[in-house]
Amino acid sequence: MSRLLRLLRPLAVLALVAIPPCARADDYPSRVVTIVVPTAPGGTTDLAGRLVAEGLQKRFNGKPFIVENKAGASGNIGTGFVARSDPDGYTLLLAYSGYQVANPALYPRLDWHPVTSFEPIADLVHAAQAITVRKDFPANTLAEFIAYAKANPGKVTYASSGQGSIQHIGSEQLSMLAGVKMVHVPYKGSGPATNDLIGGQVDAFITTPPAIVAHMKAGKVKVLAITSARRHASMPDVPTAAEAGLKGYELESWFALYAPAKTPKPIVDRLAAEVAEVVKTPEFVTKANENGADVVYKTPAELRRFTEDELKRYSELIAKTGIKLD
Repeated sequence: MSRLLRLLRPLAVLALVAIPPCARADDYPSRVVTIVVPTAPGGTTDLAGRLVAEGLQKRFNGKPFIVENKAGASGNIGTGFVARSDPDGYTLLLAYSGYQVANPALYPRLDWHPVTSFEPIADLVHAAQAITVRKDFPANTLAEFIAYAKANPGKVTYASSGQGSIQHIGSEQLSMLAGVKMVHVPYKGSGPATNDLIGGQVDAFITTPPAIVAHMKAGKVKVLAITSARRHASMPDVPTAAEAGLKGYELESWFALYAPAKTPKPIVDRLAAEVAEVVKTPEFVTKANENGADVVYKTPAELRRFTEDELKRYSELIAKTGIKLD
């Protein structure tokens, strides 16, 4: 018997080594957890990352959760970094839909995949977009805007924060659904695009409500419609695109938490359960709403299905609109 035990002991040790430490540890996290945000500081992606980091740190009794911004290459630097990280629960990704499900159709040789490279943890918030025009544009409703664009093909200009951005994709989707032809004017970010819209250098811009609501109230721009299924609290008198007559047009950015593929299920499930509590807190809800976002929680299984569906939808949309990176 003792000889048999001596033979089996090395196998037992190997079996223990093969189990990822955090899969069997009950003190997770035992060191700093980094949430990588693939954008520069500021904006909804960064906000969502910092809100969930702060909330998780409280839920885990002060264990440190920090945000690290790894911007560049339309989110591919930070996203790829997390995809290549150890699947131990200590490096997470705060993903933005404009990168997570649009980039695979825009970049032919990515070193990550939105489904196979990650373990979904939780969907956090969704943000609507506002269809906005310069203050002196000859249209006060979405129907009038479409009519004008149809009567003046190729003359209406629209801004975006860059080639392949959510504003670019959403504007081309609007053009396709409405049967109009507009001219794309890409900018290096939403700030310069908003400034030129206010200055009258471009006719239209689809952007998030917080970026535009103050300018709307000051009479510097006109908001024709919201691209979500419901009206936005910051501009309750602005109709949805469906209410304004453009059925089937919805455009929402979403922000979700992922871990590298093969992260142990106990860690993923624990994080998901804690995030479910974080997003219910008044601090999280209020901050999200103030920045034009609504809490939309999804479990890991729900987020996986949602990611797959969104990847298919965006791939088909980008193919139909013919959007390519210059």
